[in-house]
Amino acid sequence: MALLPSWLDPEVILSGLGGFLVPGLCLIIFAECGLLLGFFLPGDSLLFTAGLFIAKEAAGDGLVDMPPLWLTCLLLTACAFLGNVVGYWIGAKAGPALFNKPDSRLFKQEHVTKTHEFFEKYGPRAIVLARFVPVIRTFITAVAGVGRMDARKFFSYSAVGAVLWASGVTVLGYFLGQIDFIHRNLEAMLVLIVFISIVPIIVEYVKARRERKRAA
Repeated sequence: MALLPSWLDPEVILSGLGGFLVPGLCLIIFAECGLLLGFFLPGDSLLFTAGLFIAKEAAGDGLVDMPPLWLTCLLLTACAFLGNVVGYWIGAKAGPALFNKPDSRLFKQEHVTKTHEFFEKYGPRAIVLARFVPVIRTFITAVAGVGRMDARKFFSYSAVGAVLWASGVTVLGYFLGQIDFIHRNLEAMLVLIVFISIVPIIVEYVKARRERKRAA
């Protein structure tokens, strides 16, 4: 974490929000899940650290005031889901304008078709897994909208992913935060979380590569 600028350090971010910690965290999670400009935000580490802060407060060693774990998880899950909803409609509404020029250097109609086929084949699994992959969780919602993935299916699996990610990582931080070893090695734990978050995409890449070899 020492390699990150201070304004991306989760402890610095959360501590700096002070009395606006929860609203600020909710806004960050919303932006990372729905607004394309939020791809650089450290969502996983922020959720884990928020759980850690709640654990510290429960132990009487809190640095900032935090609401109960259940309320924090509820708010963060709602913001993660709403972020996906907004991101989906951004893609759906902006998609036609972006792809109406077949000769565009950045966007081509064939990309829309391939995206649609991708979501038809891997959609539900991809939406849930993408929650745990930095950067991808930001862009996949807009791509789903551009690809015209079935809205009901997208929102259903986005809700599942929001619960598993926003609540799951926060709860993980809460319970692990009560372990003294975690307190003394917080930076290592945050790095480990980042590594674990990219495991799903590595697994999918390996599987896809094996399928291509078999097809060949």
